[in-house]
Amino acid sequence: MNLARAVRPTKPRLIIAIIAAALAAATALALSSQAASARPDGPRALGGNGGTKPVIVLVHGAWADASSWDGVIQRLQNDGYTVYAPPNPLRGLSGFPSSDPAYLHDFLTQNAALAGKPVVLVGHSYGGALITNAAVGDPEVKALVYVDAFIPDQGETLGGLLGSVPGSCLAGNPADIFNLVPYPGSPPGDVDTYIKPSLVPGCFASGLPASQAAVIAATQRPLAASTLSEPSGTPAWKTIPSWAVIGTGDRVIPPALLQSMAQRAKARITRVNAGHLSMISNPRAVTQVIVKAARATG
Repeated sequence: MNLARAVRPTKPRLIIAIIAAALAAATALALSSQAASARPDGPRALGGNGGTKPVIVLVHGAWADASSWDGVIQRLQNDGYTVYAPPNPLRGLSGFPSSDPAYLHDFLTQNAALAGKPVVLVGHSYGGALITNAAVGDPEVKALVYVDAFIPDQGETLGGLLGSVPGSCLAGNPADIFNLVPYPGSPPGDVDTYIKPSLVPGCFASGLPASQAAVIAATQRPLAASTLSEPSGTPAWKTIPSWAVIGTGDRVIPPALLQSMAQRAKARITRVNAGHLSMISNPRAVTQVIVKAARATG
């Protein structure tokens, strides 16, 4: 048997097999590269409108702290968003020695980490009044999201808004609702307000497990009483698109008031079956609204 003659016919088949393998490898590499380029890549990933994902800034309200956003923060970070939840001083809209809106405005405009980046600004409860004032004059704030929040117009006070609609569990004689404690450097007559722990479960933390409400009662951060009578300034919602989450079981800010303020601001409204702390009891729904606002920015 001639060995050369036996080997010769196999060469074309070997060459074809090598070429086919090379083409398959090249095709797989190209598909892999396309898939990688289509995947979100952290905060620089593209949003639903083809733009850079905005930074999300979450502002807590009175008798709470930034930990109230924990469930929302985790979901937003998992979705590739950069998130900040700065502390809220809770000293007032125009009070002594400096106002909460000024504090937040400086965080937004003087912070190198936010320079040149679009921002979605989110506020809960009193935090809604805060973002309404702090976003004025900041061109990087592209959307406002109000979560069971005040949305005041110019000259309105939080106390006046609460008094305009019956049903708030915090309305009534302050001495029956709050523990009132002086604080150093306060204006004459001003005090810190703490919700009486016995009222927290059925009022501020309604709808949450009793054990969780007890922790919230123990860790609450106080609001200066003078804040409720301070007039709000020029509202940012008149020039910045807004979204609103309304807890249908809110006992702090009656749903009818939340609805009227949101409609006046022409906010996109989402109703959730929750009490005042919907970002704790239903973080998924709140996160979805924030993401909708983020995707609408451009």
